[in-house]
Amino acid sequence: MKKAGCAIVVLCLALCASIFVNGLLLLGLGAKSTVHGGGFTKIERPKTFDEQVVVSGDSSAGKIAVIPLEGIIAYGASGALGDSMVEDLKAAFRQAAEDPSIKAVVMSVDSPGGEVTASDAIYHEIKQFSHRKPVVYYINSIGASGAYYAACGASWVMCNETTFTGSIGVIISTLNYRELFGKIGLQSVVFKSGKFKDLLNGAREMTPEEQEYVQSLVMQSYGKFVGIVAKARKLDEQALRDGVADGRVLSGADAFQAKLVDQLGYIEDAYAKARELADAEGASVVLYKRSFSFSNLFQIFGESSRASTKVQLDLLADAPQLKPGRVYLLPSFFAP
Repeated sequence: MKKAGCAIVVLCLALCASIFVNGLLLLGLGAKSTVHGGGFTKIERPKTFDEQVVVSGDSSAGKIAVIPLEGIIAYGASGALGDSMVEDLKAAFRQAAEDPSIKAVVMSVDSPGGEVTASDAIYHEIKQFSHRKPVVYYINSIGASGAYYAACGASWVMCNETTFTGSIGVIISTLNYRELFGKIGLQSVVFKSGKFKDLLNGAREMTPEEQEYVQSLVMQSYGKFVGIVAKARKLDEQALRDGVADGRVLSGADAFQAKLVDQLGYIEDAYAKARELADAEGASVVLYKRSFSFSNLFQIFGESSRASTKVQLDLLADAPQLKPGRVYLLPSFFAP
């Protein structure tokens, strides 16, 4: 009898715990679901960031918002609030635009670049916002290729003398494993509707026609990149093509000499410049950071539990995981 009673108590406790956890999860998600045709649409989470004071100031002078851009720029990179880092940045700029107390934005950047389309989307968002409020784009350790592409939408570009930036170029790569297949006795069998359908098939050599076609795609993206840089920096496009726009990575000092950035300095100098451009001397500086919610807490716990059950040896753990066949704005040393 005692054992049966204990079992009933345990089951009741487990049921109560399950109900409690699910209730918290729904609250954390900030569920806003609507019914359409007898089914539920996806749950919408609130798109807001918390503000962490970085530099105190005069409350009457308003605030400078710091928006971070870190890591590989890609739609596949998960965001803290939205489905991707790109959506997160859009949400951050939307929040800054709608808040009258935000007088300007400082972007704090540490990124080697990334996908062409994702970089272009961020550039477009920054450019649109800069028509309303100033954007100071500060590059910390690295802001190359796609990250420099995005900088061209800002009101003012800054970096440190030791920063790595530039790398104005486009890269696409794949792996050729034809000889490896031959050694292990594998053969690729492909049925295709057109001659270019298996364009980057690593099990065979590319034809000259295919190489020419891929190169033309790369140069098309490169042409847009150089054109945007030339217009934003008020530089001659042909001089750029013949000079620093050959894919090379530049130090901050060299980038300043080449007129790719407006000013050298530290992040504090970027705050000062944002105050100056916004005519908001004495404004406090706040960092947009991931807002706390129970859904975020459960996500962190989930990530921790998954990590604890897997042992992985990766000699290139910090290297970006690039996908063959995608077009990237990245320095060559990041290519596989």
